[in-house]
Order: sequence, then C-alpha cells, then structure tokens
Amino acid sequence: MKLRSVLFNLMAWSIVLMVAFPLFWMVVTSVKPQSELFRRPPTMLPESWTLEHYWGLLSDTNFLRYFTNSVILSTSTTLVVITIATVGAYSLVRFRYRGRESLAFLVLFTYLLPSVVLILPLYLLLVQLGLSNTILSLVIAYTTFALPYALWLLRSFMEGVPEDLESAALVDGASRLGAFKDVILPQLLPGIISTALFTFILSWNEYLYALVLVNSDSARPLTTGVMNMLISSFNIEWSLLMAASVMMSVPLIIVFAFLQSYLTRGFGAGSVKG
Repeated sequence: MKLRSVLFNLMAWSIVLMVAFPLFWMVVTSVKPQSELFRRPPTMLPESWTLEHYWGLLSDTNFLRYFTNSVILSTSTTLVVITIATVGAYSLVRFRYRGRESLAFLVLFTYLLPSVVLILPLYLLLVQLGLSNTILSLVIAYTTFALPYALWLLRSFMEGVPEDLESAALVDGASRLGAFKDVILPQLLPGIISTALFTFILSWNEYLYALVLVNSDSARPLTTGVMNMLISSFNIEWSLLMAASVMMSVPLIIVFAFLQSYLTRGFGAGSVKG
C-alpha cells in the first residue's frame, strides 16, 4: 500500500513538473541576455540577469496599447456577460413558463457549436453595423460564445439557492427586485465571481475572433498584437516574446490570487441543489 502511494506521488509530481517546466523556461528566457538565448548547450539559469527585454517591450513596441485594449475588452465582456447571465439564470430557475427547459437546452446547444462557425455571420453583421475594427465588435463577438456557458453555469448555481429565502423576503414585504438584490445576489456571489473569472480568462486568451474581426493596431488585443508584432515569416523575437508572455500572464495570476477563495466556494455552491 505504501509503495503504491509513493508511485502515485512520483507520477503526480512528474506530471506537475512537465506542465510547469515550460512556464519556468518562459520566465528564465525572458531575463537572459541576448548572448545566452541560443547557447549550446543551453543554461538552465542565466549567468547574468537582465530586464532589458521588458524595457524594450514597453518602450519600443505597442505592447502597452495592446495591453490596455485587452483589459478594456475582457472587463467589458465580463460585465456584459455576467449581467445578462445572472438575470437569465434567475428567469430559467424561478419563473415557470412554456418552453423554459427547451430554452435552457437550446442555450447549451449553442455553446456546443464550434466558435469558428459563427465567425463569418458575425463579421458580416458587424460590417453592416459599422462596428468592424473596433473593441466593441470584439465585445459583441466574445459575448456570443461566452454567454451560453455563463448562463448555463449560473443556472446551476441559482438552483442551489433555496427558494424559501426569497419567499420569506416577499412575505415580509420586499418586492421581487428587492428580494433579488438583497437575498439572491449575496447567495449567488461565489457563483458570479467564479463565472466572471472564467469569462475574463476566456476573453483574455481568445485569439481566433480577434485575428479575423480586427486588423488595426488601435483595437488589437494582446493575443493578436503580440503575434503580429514579434513573429514574422523570417524572424521570431524570442526574448521579447517570452517577456510579453510573462507580462500577459501576470493579470491572470493576480486575479487568481485574490479570487481563489471565491472560486473554491463557487464550486461548492454550484454542486449543492435544494
């Protein structure tokens, strides 16, 4: 039994190290001098540390503009999706009307569709509306594939909120909106934060829609902006690319660090029904 436990731990840590090593190498490469990048054999740790790649990225490229676009894009998409999904989940769980279950499964079905199927219709629609090559166009596009997932996830969280709490508030004289604000939302907060976190990450990392729908630097997010800026047919700026990758990961690490407890409570809240 002890041997089995040791073997299991060795296998688990081996997998963790395999997954973590590319991240470690990304950070190490970003602080290596240019002369050490292609040394043979490669050095695990740099002989001398430098931040010149980060300084060059911030001062000589459009990285800050792309970073700002990504922050605006991801935050706006998250706010829109969470607002609509919260109200929609409340409707699907608390109200009784014909076709409610069919609507819920239809939402899930739209999430199962490959996102590439919607690119051409969305592109033509946005061109007709005069919104092409804008951050707003990406907010609309990201909402189309993030909303079904968020709505379905928040529906399961909503089912875990006891209906008796809301009924008691209504009996005490609260309005439907007041009961929703004072009773439902505090109970639903872990689920909202969990869903918002996944929506933010999805919007931050999305590449295909940004590549097709936006081709101007004024609206490019980080995913396509960095690729367009540092990778060409003849050359790849590895040092700057690694520095950009590290800086692109920092916001997600910060968000996870501050919201980890809410995320854990959200998983627990979504697994309880009744």
